[in-house]
This record gives sequence, C-alpha cells and structure tokens, in this order.
Amino acid sequence: MLRPATEADLPQILDIYAPFVSGTTVSFEYDVPTPETFLRRFRDITAQFPWLVWEEGGEILGYAYASAPFERAAYRWCAEPSIYLRPQAAGSGVGQALYDALERILLAQGYQVLYAIVTAENARSVRFHEKMGYSVRGELPACGWKFGRWIGVIWLEKRLKIVQTPSNFPVPWTEVVQDAKNFSHILDSLSLP
Repeated sequence: MLRPATEADLPQILDIYAPFVSGTTVSFEYDVPTPETFLRRFRDITAQFPWLVWEEGGEILGYAYASAPFERAAYRWCAEPSIYLRPQAAGSGVGQALYDALERILLAQGYQVLYAIVTAENARSVRFHEKMGYSVRGELPACGWKFGRWIGVIWLEKRLKIVQTPSNFPVPWTEVVQDAKNFSHILDSLSLP
C-alpha cells in the first residue's frame, strides 16, 4: 500500500535509511540521525513537500520524499526527490510507484523541474532515474569525502512542466492531498505493482 508517511512511521523509515549512512556512500551523511533529529527533519520537509511510504503487512519497504534543492526565491519551482528502499524491495516496482505518485503530487503543487542528486558510485540509482525520465545534466567529480576517499556526484534533471510565466509559487502538498479521497484519486491514475 502506498500512502503518506506519518510520524509513527519514522522508526521504520530511519531503520531503512541508517544502513545507507553507516555502510554506503549513497548518503553523504557521516552519522545516522538521532530519532529527534529525524523527527525535526520530517516536520520541516512535510510542511511543504510530500513524504510517501510503501507498506506491506505492517512493514515499510521504502519511502520517497522531496525537498528544496536551492534556497533562493527564483528556484521555488524546483524540487529534489529522494528515495530509499529495503534491499528486498529493489527491482519490485515499489520505487517506480513511489516516484510516480511523488511526481504527480509535485506537479499538482506547481513544481516544474526536479533535480536528483546521486553519488557517482550509485550506478543503480542513476539507472533508476534515467528509467524514470531523468537526464544527466552534470557531474561534480571528487566533491564529497567519505570512508577515506573522494566521491563524485551526478545531477539528473526531469522537467515536469514549464510555464512561461508562473503566476504563483508552489503550494504546500497538503493543499493538493487534503484527504484520503484526493490521495486515492492520484493513485487511481498510476499502475501500481
């Protein structure tokens, strides 16, 4: 089941994320966030952006959310999606379903350009984003230091919709997904696994 994340999901979400921090270069964080830090992060992000989970039998198999890639006002129509899955969910279609729903919500909010920022060693994520319609727009070689070595970053871009003269900034995601019925309507247009 695909649904919006809640604060009650955070222990399982952090359980998914922690190995990416402590054992891989997928995340450039050095230390696994504390539950308190992760709660603040969740609240800050979900004030504007969607955060979705895929749950089966009470277990969260993956999650996806978006955040702001830049701070200046002129970038307000840009969003940065992120996704993390449990190993058993890789290749199952869960990631695609999460991203499809996330992108539909972002488009409805008024976002126009998405930037995925992927570490160069994460070839699986680069392939996933390319499959989802993202194009490589740049590479920053040797820009991050983790586990005693320099690691590059790849920037991928997807254009959802470009309005020549946007009239409003994107709205908070809760204005688009006001209730379960609205969210169900978004999901109805997706082919979920």
